Amino acid sequence: MVTRTRKTNTEEKILATAAELFYANGLRGVGIDQVIAESGVAKSTLYVHFRTKDELVARYLRRTDDSWMAQLQAAAQRAGDDAGAQLVGLFDALLDAFDRHGFFGCPFVSAAVETGLGSEARAITVQHTQRRQAWLTELGAAAGAEDPGSLARHIGLLIDGALASGRLLQDRAVVDEAKAAARLLVAGHTSRQNRSTTQETR
Repeated sequence: MVTRTRKTNTEEKILATAAELFYANGLRGVGIDQVIAESGVAKSTLYVHFRTKDELVARYLRRTDDSWMAQLQAAAQRAGDDAGAQLVGLFDALLDAFDRHGFFGCPFVSAAVETGLGSEARAITVQHTQRRQAWLTELGAAAGAEDPGSLARHIGLLIDGALASGRLLQDRAVVDEAKAAARLLVAGHTSRQNRSTTQETR
């Protein structure tokens, strides 16, 4: 039990260090030796947990996928029970990220740019996007959007655009603007459905 706990703690330390370095400097900008130096573990210890840099990168991206989705969903839930309000409220997760450490952009977009088309890292970025869009589509349907998939795509573009512009400008106002645009999008995608429902009940 002690050995397993020690292994888990060491693995977590390596992953946490790698996550900070990859997020701030990109995948190509960080070498294994830097991760070893920053985490304070021996090279042999790191390779016990991660046989290659590609394996470490894949674990980092999967971990980030779970973490970022949890942050988006938590921000959405804070907006209340209304699905339309949640589609707007999720942008608070971007504001929270900026307030914590500034904008370094979207780690998945960065990974997609830095890795090959057939790489595992690229596949994980695609899976993340599909997972996020499926969730946004569910919210769009719950909000009464006439075309939930279209609304989800538009919201996804706003998220990605806010992260990209935020990195360029280092200005949290871009998220406020994206959030305001999301509010208009939700209203536009659901107003026709709401009018139809009102007419049917008359």
